Amino acid sequence: MQGIAARIAAVAVVSGALWPAASAAQQGPGGARLEAGTPAAERPDLLQQIRFDQKLDAVVPGDLLFRDESGRAVQLREYFGTKPVVLALVYYECPMLCSQVLSGLTSALDVVSFNVGTEFDVVAVSFNPKEGPGLAAAKKRAYVERYGRPGTESGWHFLTGPQESIAQLTSAVGFKYAWDDETKQYAHAAGVIVLTPDGRVSKYFYGIEYSARDLKFGLMQASERKIGTPVDNLLLYCYHYDPATGKYGVATMTAVRIGGAVTIFGMLAFWMAMWRQGRRSPDGGAARAA
Repeated sequence: MQGIAARIAAVAVVSGALWPAASAAQQGPGGARLEAGTPAAERPDLLQQIRFDQKLDAVVPGDLLFRDESGRAVQLREYFGTKPVVLALVYYECPMLCSQVLSGLTSALDVVSFNVGTEFDVVAVSFNPKEGPGLAAAKKRAYVERYGRPGTESGWHFLTGPQESIAQLTSAVGFKYAWDDETKQYAHAAGVIVLTPDGRVSKYFYGIEYSARDLKFGLMQASERKIGTPVDNLLLYCYHYDPATGKYGVATMTAVRIGGAVTIFGMLAFWMAMWRQGRRSPDGGAARAA
């Protein structure tokens, strides 16, 4: 059931992004209008290929070769080892959806107290093998500037690579996409993935707008609660991650238990304070003497 829900969520997001492009594609070369109904008839078959197949705890191959925004050859394992990673699968010349994914991610991270490059890294990977480091560098400049926190540049990584590496990475995390001949664009799902420091899939967050709270909790869980304050960790116990929706919701029984424990602790503290006050008061001393 979770896999079906994840597929529906991913397809629903990409459908909204793809239909406007399909309308624009009605005009053929030289302004000739294509046959009415042809793209619409083909589009559902295409959408069947687009989804996130959740692969929680799957290992992302660390030996996959890419190039970073400077053109340097890198392996994915260079970004694993010490910090969680937010992975965004996009392509840099995408006219709409990919920019919305990266913009939504950056906006959410701007609210999160953790800093990119300190508590976690962001790795964006293009699934278009024709794109190169020049496009990646331009995207990095744009989003680092939008993030606006000095000294965080080293935590943003924008990669490009060959089809072989792209195919292995997208397969490892269950990201399904397809080339659309009608629009001359890639049709793909929208979302980001949180990886553990050792490169395992921890959480999926769907759509183009992300809750800062959910991302923060996801990073805390991926790091095995090694980041975040004691208060953050206490709040995390009250929330439960739902893989079907890619969101955190209140875990009612856990919240009730914590609330009950806090209430009992408060009552005990109050009783102890009153008992000590009674011992110190003159009346209390006289009562003990009698």
